Amino acid sequence: MSIEKVRKYFAARGMKDQILEFDVSSATVELAAKALNCDGCLIAKTLSFLVHDDVILIVAPGDVKIDNHKYKTHFGVKAKMLPAAEAEQLIGHAVGGVCPFAVNEGVKVFLDESLKRFEFVYPACGSSNSAIKLTIPELEKNTDHFSGWVDVCKLK
Repeated sequence: MSIEKVRKYFAARGMKDQILEFDVSSATVELAAKALNCDGCLIAKTLSFLVHDDVILIVAPGDVKIDNHKYKTHFGVKAKMLPAAEAEQLIGHAVGGVCPFAVNEGVKVFLDESLKRFEFVYPACGSSNSAIKLTIPELEKNTDHFSGWVDVCKLK
């Protein structure tokens, strides 16, 4: 179970007790916002893409979407989402719990610049009913395989 991997990941950082688990689903931005009783923009969704044969993750606020022009300019290819059926095998987390923590080797993780407008956000923790509250510096510090900041999103 990938939440167990995330628990170990944060235990090694002395942060295991900060993981929040819910009795309801937090698998989408809307469900997570409801479970946390917060605005959807504070949910840090993790989007998965294929760039040639590489898997990349982009963490972004819940109120943005990928800007295809910016994405292609940055990565040199058209945005191609990773098929949901392949997420767990290639990332280490199933859809609904994809997060930037305890991901498989070789997965590159980027944070979108649009996150910087918030003091804190809530990314998932490997399951469809979990999250963790992190400041933006904490998110950057604790993101597994952090590959840098990108500007590839726009407001919905």
